[in-house]
Amino acid sequence: MNPVLVRIGPLAIRWYGLLIVVGALLAGYIASLEARRKGDPTEHVWDALAVVLITGLIGARLYHVFSSPAGSIGWEYYRQHPLDIIAFWRGGFAGLGIYGAVVGGALGLLAYTYWNKLPFLRWADNAAPGLILAQAIGRWGNYINQELYGYPTILPWGITIDAAHRIPPYDNLTLYPLETRFHPTFLYESLWNFLCFGLLILLARRYSDRLLEGDVFIAYFILYPFGRFFVEALRPDAWKVASIPVAQIIALVCIAGAGAILWYRHRLAPTPSESSEM
Repeated sequence: MNPVLVRIGPLAIRWYGLLIVVGALLAGYIASLEARRKGDPTEHVWDALAVVLITGLIGARLYHVFSSPAGSIGWEYYRQHPLDIIAFWRGGFAGLGIYGAVVGGALGLLAYTYWNKLPFLRWADNAAPGLILAQAIGRWGNYINQELYGYPTILPWGITIDAAHRIPPYDNLTLYPLETRFHPTFLYESLWNFLCFGLLILLARRYSDRLLEGDVFIAYFILYPFGRFFVEALRPDAWKVASIPVAQIIALVCIAGAGAILWYRHRLAPTPSESSEM
């Protein structure tokens, strides 16, 4: 598919950007349903979404800029071409990092809730299922852009990648002809994210009597990184330190940290159902 959906003069509307917008709107809709279910004012969802999108985009871009992905531009390039960090007029932001987006978005939500005197953890719980759903949708932009694919595979669901979008050594068509298939890592992560969305909704609604505020948000930092850890092992473009993908290190830190926080919180504090019995 052509990454550009439509071009109007110098303005190009890209599939990737459209999918991000669709994902963000669905995330806001899911958050509004969660807020309504809890009796929270839903107008805050859409006001907060505007802030979170801006801070999330900044975080996502900075993660990419300071990374060093294999076969792609990173910090070594941007330190010499700083203007390209924000050069959206040259074809869009060529590089975003999801972990940076989550951190940036969380900081934006924290600022919004602090300014409006709202409980951050409660609203983070409202946002978490929609966040993972938006990620599931946004990953299909990587398919359209022919990026973030995995190692070669003989599995029947492998995908072909045009020569222009291949990273070394897979751009050697003698060794890797055009019919070579690659792991569709975007698909693996998207399917995992859809599953995580269902699990977070199930957790938030069926087990609400056993949860503390913030538990759904914390569970996100266990579920998503768990799947990302395994997907990252299949990506030849991974940013690595000492031969270990940085995203895997972040995933392990998130899982361990979030798991410890959940254990500590429930060890010290009674759940809502236990509180009502006291």
